[in-house]
Amino acid sequence: MTSTILIRFGEIALKGKNRRYFENVLLQNLKSAVQDMPVQIKRMHGRFTATFSEDDAAAVIDRLSKVFGVVSLSQVSTAALELEAIKGKAVEVVRSLPEQMDTFKVETRRSNKSFPLTSPEINRQVGAHLLQRCPRLKVDVHRPAFILFIEIGMQEAYLYHNSIHGPGGLPVGVTGKAMLLLSGGIDSPVAGWMAMKRGLSLEALHFHSFPFTSKHSQEKVIELCRRLSRYGGPIPLHMVNVAEIQKEIRAKCPEELGIILLRRMMLRITEAMGKQRGIKAMVTGESLGQVASQTLESMEVISAAARMLILRPLLGLDKHEIVEKAEAIDTYPVSIRPFEDCCTLFVPRHPATRPNLARVEQAEKSLEIDRLLYEALENTETQIIEY
Repeated sequence: MTSTILIRFGEIALKGKNRRYFENVLLQNLKSAVQDMPVQIKRMHGRFTATFSEDDAAAVIDRLSKVFGVVSLSQVSTAALELEAIKGKAVEVVRSLPEQMDTFKVETRRSNKSFPLTSPEINRQVGAHLLQRCPRLKVDVHRPAFILFIEIGMQEAYLYHNSIHGPGGLPVGVTGKAMLLLSGGIDSPVAGWMAMKRGLSLEALHFHSFPFTSKHSQEKVIELCRRLSRYGGPIPLHMVNVAEIQKEIRAKCPEELGIILLRRMMLRITEAMGKQRGIKAMVTGESLGQVASQTLESMEVISAAARMLILRPLLGLDKHEIVEKAEAIDTYPVSIRPFEDCCTLFVPRHPATRPNLARVEQAEKSLEIDRLLYEALENTETQIIEY
């Protein structure tokens, strides 16, 4: 037995001459989300439909409801493009609902303008038929227990009474590609999710300090990347060991500047890798004022190490808001696993919160930046992570 889902998109419908391109990318992303399952996805006017085996319904709905660009989707009943067939299917739908759902209204969307009745006429005739065949029902146009939605397509009609929310936003890939600085914490996975929502495809870059940190911290980041891939498809994950960089900073530079200097090196590495891979922007999980390295002064000094565009989706969010989003996208349980990352090592007792750029650049003169950068890039390990 087959089942059908009606998939709606929102923002991309406003893209004018670029709408077709946005729709094509969304269609490809939908197909990719269920590529290992026997699902047929088709375009219709202002919508997509997905048809599949009823046995796969839960899995298909779960996957498609996470595709960026999808505003909502509904499991629908289909009927031939004849009024009597639509009336009959409407009765079937209503009789499947609980008895306590006893007030209703009908709303019709008629994208197929060749259908002989207008939307208000369909509403009236289907509503009258339901009142006649289902005595428990009463019309309530203001606060109904349910709304029977009817969509008149080009080849058949679709009837449904509820919707599942999608993430909205833009299809991943339509606005370009960025490098996500993915730590093992709560913030950066949320930043990556928000970047994908604006149409960016991601490559992830993780800095670790093995053997000073355990392999568990890297496994944690792989799992975070895997969960993000549910929303944006396969993600290349680059693992960069910065243990030698940290050792040199600790041995040669003022202690209070340690985190600032490390983060400047991270930006240099990200920029260099971005150039190699044709990526023009990086995404960070910084939230203004959250920690010492995220004061306005610290962010200014750190950002000066690279020219690459830095996107900070979480800049105006507080920790509570970030945690709520992490819980919603299912990265929070992984982020709180108790494995330290490179930024928890060698933490200064009194980190600088208002660093001076000239002093920071003077401290960096004791570092062999080009050598450290080259060695970090040469020893980078890359793998493709997918859900």
